[in-house]
Amino acid sequence: MKNRLLSLALVAASVSPLAAQAQQAIVPAQSEVSFTSRQMGVPVDGKFKSFSAQVAFDPAKLANSKIEFSVDTGSASISREADAELPKAVWFNVAQFPKATFTSSSIKKLDATKYEVAGKLAIKGVSSDVVVPVTLAQNGATTVASGAFPIKRLSFRIGEKEWADTSMVADEVQVKFKIALTGVSKL
Repeated sequence: MKNRLLSLALVAASVSPLAAQAQQAIVPAQSEVSFTSRQMGVPVDGKFKSFSAQVAFDPAKLANSKIEFSVDTGSASISREADAELPKAVWFNVAQFPKATFTSSSIKKLDATKYEVAGKLAIKGVSSDVVVPVTLAQNGATTVASGAFPIKRLSFRIGEKEWADTSMVADEVQVKFKIALTGVSKL
């Protein structure tokens, strides 16, 4: 009996770190990734229709937390006309680079609901360090992570050749996200 209890205690101890690092599940219907660029000075809004995330976030153990986010570049949508152009080599080159990814390297708590997530953003074969501000809000079993950050599209070779002219399409693009997750511990 004593050995059995010891075995059970060892199994429970070995499983509990896994439970603490359990991945959260994304709620696609409540999540979105969008962007705003400026074309000839006019704001142009777009979105990505397909994306995924692998999140293991524990607000009590940020050093062990990890976020990997992937966007299907072929799902970028602005308008019918633009949507036909975006997959082409001068824009996202979807045939060669079907995904844009973000992988966190550290997460820093700023206050009760605000965090900074540092990591690598990779688009079209180019990687860059970025720091993404994230605000968390919990409502019942759902946690919403939201934020926005700028990127320079030309740094990622988005809009090459004649589209590199920033008087036509501005270099800065604002990326916005709202990701609903289940399984996040209480903040």
